[in-house]
Amino acid sequence: MSEEIKISPSADKRTRYEELIPQVRSLVAGETDVIANLSNIASALKYGMDFFWVGFYLVKNNELVLGPFQGPVACTRIAEGKGVCGTVMKTGESIIVPDVDSFPGHIACSSDSRSEIVLPAKKDGKVILVLDVDSAFPDHFDETDREYLDKIISLVENFYIE
Repeated sequence: MSEEIKISPSADKRTRYEELIPQVRSLVAGETDVIANLSNIASALKYGMDFFWVGFYLVKNNELVLGPFQGPVACTRIAEGKGVCGTVMKTGESIIVPDVDSFPGHIACSSDSRSEIVLPAKKDGKVILVLDVDSAFPDHFDETDREYLDKIISLVENFYIE
């Protein structure tokens, strides 16, 4: 396992993800502890892609509970159907939010967050957690982010055991 994530800072977004994904695979390879893996993934994404906030919310007792994350303190619990993360939990579909202030019912854990992408991880067709990524810039996320973050979600689905 590498002790450092190495990404070309001047590369475009797609290239940075292509450099990051194999390193993330290496981080989780052979490690069976879910919290350790989610923690390293959150850190790799935050620092490798220079995101404002990256974290996981785990489904527990029909609500989302804060899991491993990197960034400012966050909301601890989110009800199903509430905010972006709760909506993703309910629908099982990824959401890109270009302007968080325009998302009905957005839960503002930090006023510095301006845009967001949230993706679900599933086991047996059921959402088990969501990956929440925030940016301090409006309209930061696009289909490239969704494509590569889906690859991260696939890794999580492969090692996640409830």
